[in-house]
Amino acid sequence: MGRTHGYAVTVRWTGDEGSGTSDYRSYSRAHDVVAEGKPALAGSADPAFRGDPARWNPEELLVAALAQCHMLSYLALCARHGVVVTGYTDAAEGTMEESPTHGGHFTEVVLRPRVRVAEESMRHKAGALHHEASETCFIANSVDFPVHHSPVVEVG
Repeated sequence: MGRTHGYAVTVRWTGDEGSGTSDYRSYSRAHDVVAEGKPALAGSADPAFRGDPARWNPEELLVAALAQCHMLSYLALCARHGVVVTGYTDAAEGTMEESPTHGGHFTEVVLRPRVRVAEESMRHKAGALHHEASETCFIANSVDFPVHHSPVVEVG
């Protein structure tokens, strides 16, 4: 049996504009996501659902969590396999589909990591390790939609 890890956050709604949720348009979707010892994350709904575009929405945070998890898994694997990564960015995108009943679900997330390695001899291994990173990412293993990756490896 593996180890168990716990994660605690508090989501605090800050969007009461005087009449609570008396109707769908009467309140702000503003909220803060807080965890002990960390700065608050300003959250809202997606602008398509009357949210504030200047705040993070849950859908963006899900895509970000998948991209972060893949990156961290990948960097650990590279370190273990002697691949020296000197740069990493990911332009990740997620697709969510609404259902007629006002619910919805993600249909996929595509990660597009752009990795820079120290030497040409590391390029092939660096590309191959994305598959293993995908298999070991805790977050990707927790969702029920495909998480694809389309990496680019550069030397520099």
